[in-house]
Order: sequence, then C-alpha cells, then structure tokens
Amino acid sequence: MAEIVLSGPGKNALGTAMMDFLIAKLDEASGGPVLLRGEGDAFCAGLDLKEICSLDEKGLEAYLRKLEALVETLYTYPGPTVALVNGHAIAGGCVLALCCDYQVAQANPKAKIGLNELALGVRFPPVTLSVIRERVPKRHLNRVLLGAELFEVSQALEMGLVEEVSEEAPSVAGERLDRLASHPPQAYAGLKSELRGALVDASQNERRFLEILPAWTSPEARARLQAALKR
Repeated sequence: MAEIVLSGPGKNALGTAMMDFLIAKLDEASGGPVLLRGEGDAFCAGLDLKEICSLDEKGLEAYLRKLEALVETLYTYPGPTVALVNGHAIAGGCVLALCCDYQVAQANPKAKIGLNELALGVRFPPVTLSVIRERVPKRHLNRVLLGAELFEVSQALEMGLVEEVSEEAPSVAGERLDRLASHPPQAYAGLKSELRGALVDASQNERRFLEILPAWTSPEARARLQAALKR
C-alpha cells in the first residue's frame, strides 16, 4: 500500500508543487492500492489562492491545466484508492476525495466538506466537473453545486460526498482499502476503467476549458479571489 500525504501551507492547499508531487506519487504507486490523507487536522482546504492571485493569465491557465491533469490521473488510477478525510475537504480538496474509489471521513463536528466554487464566482474546468457529476448523486447535485454549501461531516455523508463516517477513520480507511485490494488487480483495473469511461468528449474538452478561463482570469474574477484570500 502507498500512503500519499497532502502536506503544505494553507491547510494543505493545492499549489503547483503539491499537484506535481501527487501526480508523481501516483505514478510511483504503479497501480497498487493508495491511501490519500491530509497532514495535521485537515485533508485539503482547496486550491492555493495565494498562488493563484500571484499568477498572470498564462500562469493561471497552466495552473488549471495542471489541476485537470491531477484530477484525471487520480480518478482513472487503475488500482484501489481510499481517501481518509481527516478534516476540512473544501472545493478542490473535496474534488480529490471524490476522485477516490471510497471516502472515509473522521467524525469531527468542526470539519467542513463541500464544493463552494460558485460562491467565489469561478467555474469548474471540464474534466473536474465531469468527475463531480459522476460521483455526486444526481438528486443532490443542485444543492451541492448551486447551493455552494460547506457541510458538516454528517451532512456530507447524506449528500454523498463521503461514503462513511467513523470515530476510528484511520483504521477503517485501511480496512476498506485492504478489502478493495483483495480483488484480482487486473480485473479491478479493467472494471474500474469501464466504470470511469470517458471523462469528457475530447473534441469538446478544449472548447469548454477556454470558455471557463475568463471566470478565473478577468479583472472581476481576480478581485473576488483576492477578497477571498484576505478572508
């Protein structure tokens, strides 16, 4: 089993270095079972707004393309993956958890889980949105995405953002990963590939990506992101 730890400033926020690290670690895991968890008291509090606000337009485009690459790599990883959601899993952090085959959240009344991108006025890149639409139960999509709420752990379970909540989340996550890893690896990888299917129609991917860029790079968007960073 490979244990990959999200570790960084801003409650393990997803900066370029973190994304490069995660992609490299998934490559090193070579299709074996993977446990993904956060360092300290958070899983991942989302994208690194400090880095985003420092980037010019080309830099921000490269950042979002890197995010898409990470999401696709984790979501289509051939082996079993379990997210140990040991604290906040917000926005991009929630996306990472959803990319995993199973999510076990620590019972913690202070932790928040959700997809609040709309509250910042930004749009999901196409691969990321495809994963969310596949993983979040259809009956909850409007509330989760259009409501842009951050849920307590018990509510996140009801919304389908995690599969299980436990007082003993680390040990339970390990047990769930062992169970998934007990299946024949080639059969697991083959069925998982069939279930994941095509994330986005390749002919539409680039067009959609370019459509959402202004929601991140316009002066109005930058002002909103900088205001969020100050909060």
